[in-house]
Amino acid sequence: MDMRYLGRSGLQVSRLALGTMTWGRDTDADAAAAALEAFVEAGGTLLDTANVYGDGAAETIVGTLVPSVVPRASVVLSTTTVGAGGGRGSLLAALDGSLARLGTDHVDLWQVHGFDAAVPFEETCSALSLAVSSGRCRYIGVSGMTGWQAATLAAWLRAGGPVTLVSAQAEYSLLDRSGESTLHPALAAHGLGFLAWAPLGRGVLTGKYRHGTPADSRGASPHFTRYVGRHRTEQASRVVEAVVTAADGLGTSPLAVACAWVLGRPEVTSVVIGARDRTQLLASLGAEPVEFPAEIRSAQDDVSAEA
Repeated sequence: MDMRYLGRSGLQVSRLALGTMTWGRDTDADAAAAALEAFVEAGGTLLDTANVYGDGAAETIVGTLVPSVVPRASVVLSTTTVGAGGGRGSLLAALDGSLARLGTDHVDLWQVHGFDAAVPFEETCSALSLAVSSGRCRYIGVSGMTGWQAATLAAWLRAGGPVTLVSAQAEYSLLDRSGESTLHPALAAHGLGFLAWAPLGRGVLTGKYRHGTPADSRGASPHFTRYVGRHRTEQASRVVEAVVTAADGLGTSPLAVACAWVLGRPEVTSVVIGARDRTQLLASLGAEPVEFPAEIRSAQDDVSAEA
């Protein structure tokens, strides 16, 4: 699997990242172990989790699998803190909680989610900087921020010393290209890597919802119905049909086409793929070698422009 440096940092990550959003909920520890082993065997390194996945259960499972199933040195461990606000105390306490669940004294990448307008951004930046200087993490990033928000933190940290932002994470797919107008230019201006999540449009781009809601899908799951429903629109349906047509023409799957489109975007450093089990993961891993003819990529760009 190809590797890339994350932004202007010395941290190398695999082009595909293994997401753990379903771990501890729809994916038990055994299924997670099989997926993680397959991911590492395929050359993947970036393992992405968050404090809210499975109400913390995802981090706990990661903590049991690394290093018991795969060596700690074989993964780039990233966690995102969600719901802690922007205060120094709450952010660092949340990070400490993640480290305890992960069974480690540091993560390779710590990302904070959301911009807290009630707290001075300088305080949030000081928490990020302290996390690095105290050894809790090696690199810092942000998640779920707009272009100006990510740029504000990046500029302040760069001006303040040696600890700088290296990445931003956001949803990006043929069904959600909203970041292209402001976020992506901001990341380019400040030299931040981009981690794209939900490349399959929350599963909709696989085509599984074209004729209903499969009983074993996230769309049928009580805690993921709204998550998937956001992309079940009339415009999204047109994009899905275009993806299916392209997949038929290329002799591959809609999943591979949707994921390969994101991988082919120059601003994307790594694509976070979620998988309920090893079988789903292997299907996503097959997307990396897929290459689009120029006319197919152009058609995908056009049909998704208004998604």
